[in-house]
Amino acid sequence: MAEFILLLTTIASVLIVAHCIEHQLIKDQELVTNYSYNSLVSFPNNVSVETTVLDLSHNNITKLETTDLNYLLRLKVLNISNNLLAELNKEIFDSNKRLEHLDLSYNKLENVSCTFPDNLRYLDISYNNFTTLSVCKGLGNLLKLEYLGFGAQQILQSDIEAISPLKLQHVFLNLDTLTHYQNGSLLMLNTDYLHLASLSMKKDIFSLLFDVVNVSESLELSNCAYVLYIENSHLTAIADNSRVINFTMNGLSLPWDLLTSILQVIWHSSVKTFKLSEFTVQGVINKLQFDYSNSSMTEVHLNNIQSKVFFFNQTILYRLFSEMNIKTLIITSANFLFMECPLKPSNFQFLDFSSNAMPDDVFQNCETLINLKTLIMADNKLQRLAKVSSMTNKMISLQHIDVSRNQLDYKEEECSWSQSITKMNLTLCSLTNSVFKCLPKNITWLDLGKNDITFVPLDITYFEKLEYLNLEFNRFFDLPDCTFFPHLIVLQVDHNQIPYPTTEFIHKCNNVSRINMEGNPFHCFCEIRTFIGEVKKSPGKMINWPEKYVCEHPDNLRGVMLADFYMPEIYCNIYILVPVIVVPIIFALVLLFIICKYCDVPWYFKMIWQWTQTKHRTRTSKSHYWELGRDFDFHAFVSYSEHDASWVKEIMLPSIEKMDNSIRICQHERNFLPGRPIVENIINCIEKSYKSIFVLSPHFVQSEWCHYELYFAHQQLFTEKTDNLILILLEQIPQYIIPSKYSRLKSLMAKRTYLEWPKEKSKHGLFWANVRAAISINLSDLHHEISQNDSQALLHDQEDNEDDQAAVSAGRTQS
Repeated sequence: MAEFILLLTTIASVLIVAHCIEHQLIKDQELVTNYSYNSLVSFPNNVSVETTVLDLSHNNITKLETTDLNYLLRLKVLNISNNLLAELNKEIFDSNKRLEHLDLSYNKLENVSCTFPDNLRYLDISYNNFTTLSVCKGLGNLLKLEYLGFGAQQILQSDIEAISPLKLQHVFLNLDTLTHYQNGSLLMLNTDYLHLASLSMKKDIFSLLFDVVNVSESLELSNCAYVLYIENSHLTAIADNSRVINFTMNGLSLPWDLLTSILQVIWHSSVKTFKLSEFTVQGVINKLQFDYSNSSMTEVHLNNIQSKVFFFNQTILYRLFSEMNIKTLIITSANFLFMECPLKPSNFQFLDFSSNAMPDDVFQNCETLINLKTLIMADNKLQRLAKVSSMTNKMISLQHIDVSRNQLDYKEEECSWSQSITKMNLTLCSLTNSVFKCLPKNITWLDLGKNDITFVPLDITYFEKLEYLNLEFNRFFDLPDCTFFPHLIVLQVDHNQIPYPTTEFIHKCNNVSRINMEGNPFHCFCEIRTFIGEVKKSPGKMINWPEKYVCEHPDNLRGVMLADFYMPEIYCNIYILVPVIVVPIIFALVLLFIICKYCDVPWYFKMIWQWTQTKHRTRTSKSHYWELGRDFDFHAFVSYSEHDASWVKEIMLPSIEKMDNSIRICQHERNFLPGRPIVENIINCIEKSYKSIFVLSPHFVQSEWCHYELYFAHQQLFTEKTDNLILILLEQIPQYIIPSKYSRLKSLMAKRTYLEWPKEKSKHGLFWANVRAAISINLSDLHHEISQNDSQALLHDQEDNEDDQAAVSAGRTQS
C-alpha cells in the first residue's frame, strides 16, 4: 500500500512539474496584436488578455480609459504614436507593471499627470503640444529608462533637473516648437547619445548649441538648417569648446562653399568620426583651400548625397576627399563617377565607395595608397576582373577587397593582384568557372556566392592558404574537388544543384570541419545513402543539419529530411539483390518443373487443348456433313486388334456409352451384318459412323483387318475432306515394328494428334471426356437438318426448272 501511495505521489509530482513548465512556456511566448492604420477612434474592445505587444499607431484615437489597459497584465510594448490623444488618465498605466516600451509621440498631449511603470526602458513623448517639460518631473523614478524622446516650447533648468539622476543611453529632443531655452539646461542631461531634430529657433541658438556640444560625446543633428547660418566665429567657438567625438548631420541642403566651411570647422574640433547623410549640394563647386593639418578626425562617412550642380570640375570635388589624411573614408550612394588617387602617400586604411558609378579605371597605377587594408567597391560599374586586379597591384598593404554586385567578366587575361590580399568578396558578379584562374594566390577567405559557377577547373594552381570558401547560389552538381584547397576549413555550397553528393570530397578533405549544403535538390535514391551515413558519423560537420537537408525527388519523399530517409540495402546492393530475387525465381522454376514432371501438368493442359480443338472441329465437321447430305447411324466406328478386345469391351465401351445410350458405337462383333463380306461390312460401318476410332497398339499393326479398316477410313478422309479419325494410342508402338505397308499409319501418327491412354487412374476421366467430346453429336437433329437441307435444295431445283421452262416458252412465242 505504501509503495502504491508513493507511486501516485511521484506521478502527481511529474504532472505538476509538466504543467508548470507548459505554463511557463506559454508565459514566455510573445503575442503581437497590430491595429495600426485601422482608422480607429477609440481603443479596440477585443484585444486579447495575453497580448504582450500592442500596436495602435496611425489611428484617430482621442482618449484612453483606465479600463482599456487595466486587464492587459502581460503588456510589454505599447505603440500609440500618430493619434489624437490630448490627455492621459492619471491611473492609466497602474496595472501594466511589465510595460517596458511606450511610444506616445506625434499626439496632442499638453500635460501628462500619469505615473509611468517602473520597468519602463523606452519612453517617447516627442512631437506633442507641451509648453514646458514639467512632465519630466514624474520621470525621476524610472531608473531603468534607457531611451527618452521629448520636446516642448520652453526648456528650463528646473524641468531637466528632475531627470538628471537618470543614466540614459539615448536622448531625442525635437525642437520644432522651441521658443525659449534657458542656458545650461541641457547640461544637466546624463546621456551617451544626444539627438536634436527640427531646430527652427534663431534666438538663443548660440547658447543652445554651446550647451549641446558639451552634453555627450555623440551628437546628431537632423533637419537643423538654422545651424548653418551661425556666424563663422561662433561656429569656431562652439567647435573649440566641444567634447563631441562622434558627430552626425542629417537632412541638409546647402551650398558647396558653406559645406566646405562647416567641414573645415569640424576638421579642427574634437570630432573623430563625422557622418553626413541625406543632404544636397547646391551652388557652384569652386576650388577652395582646405587645411588638412592638426585634426583629430579619423573617419568620414558620406551617404546618400545628391547634387543640383551638373557642370563643374569633378577633380575639385574628388580631390577634397582624396587628400584627407584620415584612416577611414566611406562615400556610399553618392553617384560618384570617379575618385582621385592621393597626391602623396595616404593614411587611408579603409575605403568604401559602395553604390556609386565608378568604372574599373579608378586607382590605376596608384602608388600612394600604401597603407590601405580594406577596399570596398561593391555595386559600381566595374567590368573587367583583370583590370580590377591591376587596380590593387601597388596597394602593398591591401588585405580585404570587396567588388561584389558588379557585372564582371574574365577573358583569360593576366591578373596582377596585390600579394597581400587575403580576403575577397565577389558575390553577384555573374562570374563563371574561369574566375579561379584570376584570384590572389595567398587568399584565405573567398566569397563567390550567387554567380554562374558549375565546377572548379582542373587547370588552376593550388590555393594553399584558403580556409573559407563560399559557393552558395551557384550551379554546382557536386562538391568541388578539395585537392586545390588543402587547408580549407569552412565550405558553403548551399542552394546549388547537387542531387547526391559523392563521399569522395569528405574523404579527401579531412581538414574541412564545417560544410553548409542546405537548399540543394537532394535526390533520395540509393546514391545518397552513403553520403547520409558519412554525415551521421559526424553530424556537427554539416551546418544546420538535419533540419535544412530535405529530399526534393522523388515526389513521394519531397520534404522528408535526409536524416529520416531509409532505403533497404537489398534495393541498392546488386550482390544482395541477385541472390534474394534471382535465386527464389530459379527455385520457383525448378519447383514448378518438378510439380509438372510428377503431376503431369503438361498432359492435362494438352488434353484440355485437344478437347477445345475437338469441340471446334466438331462444329466445323457438322456443317460439312450437311453439305454432303450424309446420314449416320452411329457416333463412331471402333477398330482394334483382337488382342486389345478385352480393353475395348470392358473399359472403352462402358466409359463412352455409359448407361444413357446417348452415344452409339459401331463394333464389328455386334453390328456387322451376317452373310455379307467382311470388307463390305467395314465400308458400310465406316460410312454410317460419324467418326472412326482406331485403338493403336503393337498388336494393331499386326492385324490385317485393322489395316483394311484404317485404309478405308483414310480414303474417306481424303475423298470427303472430313476430320473423321480419332487415334487412341493404347500402347507405345516403336517405329521399327510398323511394317512398310503401314505407311498411312506412320503418316497419320506423324501429322495428327492422337490421344494417349494414361496409366494413372486419376487421368482417365479427362481422357474419356476428350473422346466423348470428339464424337458427341445428336444424330436425330443431324438427320432433321439434313432432311431440311435436302428439301430446300429440291425446292430450289424446281424453281430453277420452272424458270427455265418459262424462258423456253417466251422464246417460242417470239418465234
